[in-house]
Amino acid sequence: MPYNAIPSKKGNLPNGVFKGNSGSGMRGVYLKIQLKKVMHPLIAIRASKKLVWGLRKLLTISAMLSISLVYSFSSYGNCVGRFVNPITDICWSCLFPITIGGIRVSPTGEDTANPRQFLCRCTTPFPRVGIPVSFWEPVRLVDVTRTPYCLVSLGGISMMNRGIQGRGSVANSHGNRFRNSFYQVHWYIYPLIYWLELLTDFICLEKSNFDVAYLTELDPLWNDDETAFILNPEAVLFGNPIAQAACAADCIAASLGFSYDALFWCGGCQGSLYPYAGTISAHVGGVQASLLILQRMIAKLHREGLLWGYIGVEGLCGKYPMPLIRKSQYKTQMVYPIPSTASRNCHPLGRSEVLWATGREYPYQGEDFSYLIWRKRNCCLA
Repeated sequence: MPYNAIPSKKGNLPNGVFKGNSGSGMRGVYLKIQLKKVMHPLIAIRASKKLVWGLRKLLTISAMLSISLVYSFSSYGNCVGRFVNPITDICWSCLFPITIGGIRVSPTGEDTANPRQFLCRCTTPFPRVGIPVSFWEPVRLVDVTRTPYCLVSLGGISMMNRGIQGRGSVANSHGNRFRNSFYQVHWYIYPLIYWLELLTDFICLEKSNFDVAYLTELDPLWNDDETAFILNPEAVLFGNPIAQAACAADCIAASLGFSYDALFWCGGCQGSLYPYAGTISAHVGGVQASLLILQRMIAKLHREGLLWGYIGVEGLCGKYPMPLIRKSQYKTQMVYPIPSTASRNCHPLGRSEVLWATGREYPYQGEDFSYLIWRKRNCCLA
């Protein structure tokens, strides 16, 4: 406000008379001094408020950047993998043993029972008389991953960005001491011997090209245990302690040889095959969980009619429907993160992983897995 002030030395009126500020007279100088005493704390308080608000903005921006970085990392950075080398990453000794006419011609390798006759006769795909032959064929490649649409066996290629939707996890269960986990599965057609042309004009080989055949991200039954009950309603018969206790015998049998096909609800030492979904209620380790997920996927595809039978007398003339999995038809070999290429590193379904899984799971690049499926084949070779 204007005030009555003493004129300055030049005789002019103080500026405060006209402009409302402290002016240039003696009283104006006095008011300026007093005003500074009052304003300094106010300026300090205002400056501190600006500093606080600036820090808040800085923290907010940094938090947003951190969230965006974590989001982008979870969307892209977690997709890891490696192309499978068909020469160095494959345990070629898993082809054996080979049996011709009921007689084993290779000394090493674990095998199931084979037809004992010396000759066989078939009418499909053309009439022929031949000799029964049995061997193990690499036919499928399987990714077990926590990152949706991450093709581990194709070098860690991400098909699309889904953020955290459908992402797998490993967490502690509520109310008990177990851990639970969830994984996605990618199923590849991988007839390795055929497309490498190691054998030509061999009627017993599966003749198809490499392809991505199944993605569980597109399957509404995979992430819902209750909905998956549609495929396996018989699970209610085996959800009791007696049925689950029988899986201990299956574990012993698989560790010594092959699983019992009669115990089709058991996954050997890894757990129960039910439900046909990606949830593991008793997660012990990544290798154990991925092997159990792999067995469930095989059983699920058999139930859906996408996998067939090739073993026994019924398989001599071609594949046949097998809606109930026969675990003795398959062996598995890890190809990622650390390929199992040493001798006898193809393991029947359900065999304990304790003796060979050490060091095969490690943070970041070793938390997703890829397996090669070896399938037993009995064939009438003309």
